[in-house]
Amino acid sequence: MRVSRPRPVRRWRALSKPQRTELYMRWSLYAVAVLQVFAVYGLLGSAYGQRRASAVELRVEVPGTLLAAALNVVLVRTGLPAYLGRRPHPYGWAAVSGAVSAALSAAALLLGPRPLDGAETSTPVAVVTMTFWIATALLALPVLRAVAAAVAGLAAVAVALLAAGEPAGFVLGVLLGCLIGSTTAGATARGSAWTAKVVWELDGARETQARLAVAEERLRFSRDLHDVLGRNLATIALKSELAVQLARRQRPEAVDQMTEVQRIAQDSQREVREVVRGYRTVELHTELAGAASVLRAANVDCRTELSGADGLPAGAQSVLGWVVREAATNVLRHSEAANCRFRLRVSGGTALLEVENDGVPAVPPPRAEGAGSGLRGLGERLAAHGGTLTAAGSGPGRFRLTAELPTTARGSTS
Repeated sequence: MRVSRPRPVRRWRALSKPQRTELYMRWSLYAVAVLQVFAVYGLLGSAYGQRRASAVELRVEVPGTLLAAALNVVLVRTGLPAYLGRRPHPYGWAAVSGAVSAALSAAALLLGPRPLDGAETSTPVAVVTMTFWIATALLALPVLRAVAAAVAGLAAVAVALLAAGEPAGFVLGVLLGCLIGSTTAGATARGSAWTAKVVWELDGARETQARLAVAEERLRFSRDLHDVLGRNLATIALKSELAVQLARRQRPEAVDQMTEVQRIAQDSQREVREVVRGYRTVELHTELAGAASVLRAANVDCRTELSGADGLPAGAQSVLGWVVREAATNVLRHSEAANCRFRLRVSGGTALLEVENDGVPAVPPPRAEGAGSGLRGLGERLAAHGGTLTAAGSGPGRFRLTAELPTTARGSTS
């Protein structure tokens, strides 16, 4: 009986590893931005516990903190895609958020208790407010421009305090606290975004590796065909031209030339068949070693269990080698596998090859038009030799490809 999972769980399992990483980083940064509200309110409660807060303070700092936190959330939402290269940097949001944070910090310092009043000052409120904004700005903007924006914001706060007559030492302490807090928070935020970017780049490199392997095989086949056909086609072209000239002069040698052209064409056809036959003939052990090497290079733990492989005839090994090749390609292209196993058992005149992997998304990604013919072609190849191919899920997030083939199967000759 299949257990129905909640929709959030199904949606999470449907995401790829890079998408999961980015989602985790995004919501972690959202949580940090929202944490500003709780931090400021905690500091306000501690500072105002010793005295009664004025109506001006409450009217300014409470809505100001909510607005600053909301703008920081928007800055994270727009800044992370900008860091990943999907959209332009949100300079406008950074400017608005910075202006609100600087104004809120200055108001908190000017409206709150003075440093020498004997009560806790509102300095931590200003430090927290500027720290959270600078951290999100370092995420959303290029480093140099984010630093310039942070310097401008802190300078605005310092000018407001000095203009209000605050001591220079007090202003310097505020700036130093903002610098230490923002450096730590900004490095953490940008490091999280960098981790998501690296995961996306690794995923792209994995797809590129699979495409390059296919392209390299196609180039090898193209070179073989060129070597076989290049010289013969040039000879056919020259002899055909000579035959035309002789035919125009009504010379009987034209027939001999065309006979030679026919012979060369037949030889070329035979050589092409030999090239294709050599291309289609694969060796099981070689394919298993190659598949394991490629999968391990893609950080997939690949294991092979072979029983009776050495006793298989060349024809059966060739057919099963194609199964290994196609299965490895599917693991690389259509899953986020961490483990893959190739298991071969030979008994009773039948060879059974199973390829099982994890990392299969719950919702398969959309296929491009004309894609997805590899398993169908593989099934036709097995059927031509009396075998069968079965592809089905073997558990949550798992996929199993099973090929059953009589050990008397002959190699492909087409």
